[in-house]
Amino acid sequence: NVGLGKTHLLHAVCHDARKHAPDIAIRFLSCEEFVNGFISAIEKGTLPDFQNQYRTVDMLIIDDVQFLREREQSQEEFFHTFNALYNNRRQIVLTSDSAPQDLAKLEERLISRFKWGLVTRLEAPSYETRIAIVQKKARIRGIELPDGVAELISEHVKTNIRELEGALTIIYANAQIEGRAITLESARR
Repeated sequence: NVGLGKTHLLHAVCHDARKHAPDIAIRFLSCEEFVNGFISAIEKGTLPDFQNQYRTVDMLIIDDVQFLREREQSQEEFFHTFNALYNNRRQIVLTSDSAPQDLAKLEERLISRFKWGLVTRLEAPSYETRIAIVQKKARIRGIELPDGVAELISEHVKTNIRELEGALTIIYANAQIEGRAITLESARR
C-alpha cells in the first residue's frame, strides 16, 4: 500500500547497485514519466531515441507500474522494453500497489512477465518498528520526544510511515505554536 517505503526501497537498490558497480547504467523513473515520455516521443517522432534510452540500460527501475493500466500503447511499448532488457540479461525492478495477478486491466502477457521475478509484499510496520521510525524521524529533525510519545503515536497510527511522520509533525507544530515543549499530555491532545 501507499506510504510503506516502496520508492525509498528503490533508491536503496540504486545506491547499492552503484556501490558494487559504479559505472552501471541505471534508469529510475515513475511509470507516469515512462508513459508521458512515450507519448512525447510519438508526438515528436523520436520513438527510436525513446526506445534506445530504456532498452540499453543495465538496470531499469519503474515505480508504480500499476499506472500502465488502460494504456494499451504504453503497455505494448513496455512489453517490448521488458523483453529487450530481459533477453539481454539486464535487471528490471518494479513497484506496484498490488501483486502482479491483482493488476486489473493490465495485459496478461505483462502480468506473466512480472511474475518471472521475485515478487514480495511490503507490510505495514509492526508496533516496535513504528516506534523506531518515530524516534528516528524525531532525531533527524532535532525534535526532543519525552518518554511515551513515540509509543502513543505508534499506538494510534498503524497504516503507513507517512501518517507517522504527519502525526509527529502535528505534535511538533502544536508545541511550537503554544511555545511549549512536547509533553505526553500535549501529544494526546
